[in-house]
Amino acid sequence: MLKRLLSAVAVSCLLSSGSAVLADPNAGAYLAGRQAVHDHDYGSGARYLTEGLLSDPSNPYLLDRAMTSYVALGQMDQAISIAQAIVDQGFNSQVAHLVLQMADVKSENWDGVFQALEKGRTVSPLIDGVAQAWAHLGNGDMTKASAGFDRVIETEGMVVYGVTHKAYALASVGDFEGAEAMFSMRIPGGMRYNRQSGIAHAQILSQLGRNEDALVILEGVFGAQLDPGLAQLRDQLQAGEAVAYSAVTTPEQGMAEIYHITAGAIQNDVPDAYTLMYARAANYLWPDNTVATLMTAGLLEKLGQYDLSNAAYTSVPRDDPAFHAAELGRADVLRSGGRVEAAIEVLDALARSHPDLPQVFTNQGDTLRQAGRYEEAGRAYTRAIELYADDDPTKWFAYYTRGICEHKTDNWPAAEADFRAALSLQPNHPQILNYLGYSLVERGEKLDEALSMLETAAAARPDHGAIIDSLGWVLFQLGRYDEAVGLLESAAELEPVDSVVNDHLGDVYWAVGREIEAKFQWNRALSFDPKETEALRIRDKLERGLDLVRLDEGLAPIRVASGDH
Repeated sequence: MLKRLLSAVAVSCLLSSGSAVLADPNAGAYLAGRQAVHDHDYGSGARYLTEGLLSDPSNPYLLDRAMTSYVALGQMDQAISIAQAIVDQGFNSQVAHLVLQMADVKSENWDGVFQALEKGRTVSPLIDGVAQAWAHLGNGDMTKASAGFDRVIETEGMVVYGVTHKAYALASVGDFEGAEAMFSMRIPGGMRYNRQSGIAHAQILSQLGRNEDALVILEGVFGAQLDPGLAQLRDQLQAGEAVAYSAVTTPEQGMAEIYHITAGAIQNDVPDAYTLMYARAANYLWPDNTVATLMTAGLLEKLGQYDLSNAAYTSVPRDDPAFHAAELGRADVLRSGGRVEAAIEVLDALARSHPDLPQVFTNQGDTLRQAGRYEEAGRAYTRAIELYADDDPTKWFAYYTRGICEHKTDNWPAAEADFRAALSLQPNHPQILNYLGYSLVERGEKLDEALSMLETAAAARPDHGAIIDSLGWVLFQLGRYDEAVGLLESAAELEPVDSVVNDHLGDVYWAVGREIEAKFQWNRALSFDPKETEALRIRDKLERGLDLVRLDEGLAPIRVASGDH
């Protein structure tokens, strides 16, 4: 329900702000700013839109987009000033209301939170309800705060959020019995945890001398495979320590958490640029909340703002338990931004500082593999395999990717062994079946087994062009040309600009006597930038036909092999 409500508000907000009439006499700044916002280039957008505001300070489009650009940049002082101008001029903007509410919370202006809501400056029913409850606590009135959280609990679709935040509030004033009662409360659908609330409940139980129960919560919420921060908490509980409560300790942190929760709830249903508004608000109120920082960095990466994303990841200090996660994210951003060698340097350093984390070596292997450094990548995957527990559900991927590296370096026996090891951990996984099955076809080995593998993969992923191509190609290799045609045509529809898929379709057309169409597909394949060796072979087929090319390769001509003289 929370997702549906906030998504609808977001869409209406975006639509209404996009329909503003151009009133800016500085058309150049307006157009440049509009294009920058469209490209998510927030630095340029903020600059051009602010320039436009100098000559047209009441333009609602310029105000709204300048404000959101500054929020996206994390430059909240500028965003707050523009948000105030928006409401002062009577424009209705949900993001402006969010920014001003955030500013009141940051300055501990709790009466300002109430006054804004009385004036109709709402953000969402959930956020507004939780904000009022935390504001009462900020004013030192736990009784009114408790009643405020109860109103949230009583609102349809909000019970789990009200229960969680009331537990935070009670724990923050030392009422651990009351906080535990909230977490243990029977609610429709059962209690749902995120990282912060799972940690909070474990810490609260520890404060009550119930470390065994805290360990049960920890495992139930996070499972057996814990990151360094959670592993540290587990070790403290197992050692019998009374772990201090530190999850959410102030109204400011409580509001940061509800902004972060909102961002998480809506992120799959609204534009990333909109979700970023809530994530940045959470960062502003609680800069040390690494989970929110990682969300912000991830959103910026998805928006193609690699420098901003890198800066967010870099802000996580080295002694933070989530430092490794930030560095893994930073390496991904560097790689996405084309700085592959810099990404490798980050991962090399992380491998030295965190030598016991398999994910570090998996990511290191991925980056080296994508750089074509297959032998080094294989060594990284080997280290990851050594570190993964046998029951870790992600171990198969290290075997699979190491197999790719071995295949690329012509060590087929080792590659096949790794692909089969991956299959033993993930039976019938279409990605593994496709790679192993296609490789067997290309080698002309175990074609019946390869066919079975690819049929299973295609049944699981009928929408995957590469897999459908592989299945059609094994039928081609088996001489079942009529059956292969339909599959390879389907593959070409799914992957219309793939040179290999189009080349395969040309071959099967040749095999069934459709020479004109075969040559058309080979020409299409050439237009999609195939590897040079593949391009030379395609040109040879266009000049002499597939049969003569096969003869030169020591293979039987298809027309003769199929009895077509």
